Amino acid sequence: MAMIDPRLLTGLKTPAYVCDLTLLQHNLDILSHIQHQSGAHILLALKGFAMWSTFDQLRPMLAGCAASGLHEAMLAREIFDKQVHTYSPAFKDSEIEQIACLSDHIVFNSPGQFKRFYQRCREVNPSIQLDLRINPQTSCAPVDLYNPCGKHSRLGTTITQFDSQILPHLDGLHFHALCEQNVDALEQVLRQVEADFGQFFTEIHSINLGGGHHLTREDYDIEGLIKLLKDFQQRYPHLDIFLEPGEAIGWETGVLVASVLDIMHNDMDIAILDTSAEAHMPDTLAMPYRAVVSGAAQAGEKAYTYRLAGNTCLAGDIMGDYSFDQPLQIGDQILFEDQIHYTFVKNNTFNGIGLPSLVLLDQNRQLRVIREFDYEDYKTRLS
Repeated sequence: MAMIDPRLLTGLKTPAYVCDLTLLQHNLDILSHIQHQSGAHILLALKGFAMWSTFDQLRPMLAGCAASGLHEAMLAREIFDKQVHTYSPAFKDSEIEQIACLSDHIVFNSPGQFKRFYQRCREVNPSIQLDLRINPQTSCAPVDLYNPCGKHSRLGTTITQFDSQILPHLDGLHFHALCEQNVDALEQVLRQVEADFGQFFTEIHSINLGGGHHLTREDYDIEGLIKLLKDFQQRYPHLDIFLEPGEAIGWETGVLVASVLDIMHNDMDIAILDTSAEAHMPDTLAMPYRAVVSGAAQAGEKAYTYRLAGNTCLAGDIMGDYSFDQPLQIGDQILFEDQIHYTFVKNNTFNGIGLPSLVLLDQNRQLRVIREFDYEDYKTRLS
């Protein structure tokens, strides 16, 4: 895992998310290589990474954005301003025309939504592409919470629920079945998609392979993916192929920096930080997974072990037990690695806890605070 030198963060006001633009460029170079070699188009999934202050760096490298509704579509059009593909499990009547005006592709979740809205979408945006999300009912997702193809899933249309009446108006298909996985998982899912939905491929113009592709992880089989995509393109040369990874753009590009506020003892040493797993690192509890702490190891491996805990009243607001070479002191910085994707897009102000600042570390290794949050940000979320 690439890491930011902690010495560069000395004196930084915490808590703060720090995105390293050099590491971000490394990921973009990988994604650009995949696009150029395979002919596929990669979209930025805003649900996973929406730090729009970096869009000038992302825009030349990516085909556009994947949005999850009106507000993300507005952000994509206003600031990224390339292709916008918008999907929602269900669109609202009051928003559908605005979304259609903002979008190049609109992805309906069911034939019912498709038939209800397709005509209005075409009336307000004659060039819009009308797509349907399908559910191949196969997935290798490691956790049920993140399995869009699990039993009774609401996400996408199964082959038994497909309505051929929409075919004259259908432009593309979309599926999402992966979660931080390698190309072997995509190959398995794509095989099932072809078996069930390949009969409709002659009627459409594009296919979106969704997200969950861990394209920038060190062990990802990039050349295997390129071969898979080129082979698929050879079978269906008329189809535009899209991928919309979420975590791959921001993967290992930055840290959440926290400070030790207090140290107490209850059968073990406990360090209370000025951050929160519940509020600032939600995926560590939902996935769940153990965040890597810079310079730390598993409990007991180094001389001094602490439970790192959040500063809210939730009993389970705990990052985990870590050991350090030296005893922690009040005021020490703690760096949680890989906390740029799926963090600040999901964080909250539970207990009124302050949101971490957003900070860029530029190519000259200079820090630039791009957003700080205060009481008004908490207050205006309420009424």
